[in-house]
Amino acid sequence: MKTIIPKQIKWEDRKWYVINAEGLTLWRISTKIATVLRWKNKLDFSPHVDNWDYVIVLNSDKFKVTWKKMDNKIYYKHTGYLWGLKETSLKSLLIKKPTEALKQSINWMLPKNKLRSSMISRLKLFVWKEHTFVAQKPEELKL
Repeated sequence: MKTIIPKQIKWEDRKWYVINAEGLTLWRISTKIATVLRWKNKLDFSPHVDNWDYVIVLNSDKFKVTWKKMDNKIYYKHTGYLWGLKETSLKSLLIKKPTEALKQSINWMLPKNKLRSSMISRLKLFVWKEHTFVAQKPEELKL
């Protein structure tokens, strides 16, 4: 049997998907978006071919978390200086940067290689219910 290697598709053939994150759990949304961004939901998946689709997330700050993760989940950031470890809770992160928590959770689920930045650049996050990509005719993605 021969191995079939998919060819890179044109920019016009890439699909756009819309997800409304209001009331959905953070990790379930993140796994679904990560599989679409990675193109693992397609039959001709190949990890080295850039055929990834675009994902638009509406209400990206209105997700739910289980248990007491809103207060107990801590995000760490190092400034580069000695004793420069900064920590913020999920609640304070949503106040300062509403879309950052969802973006980081999706980013951690993508492969740790050179392709990660091009995958995460195809993710468009919005805090409100409308988006600016109407001309691309996005399809609604059911979870």
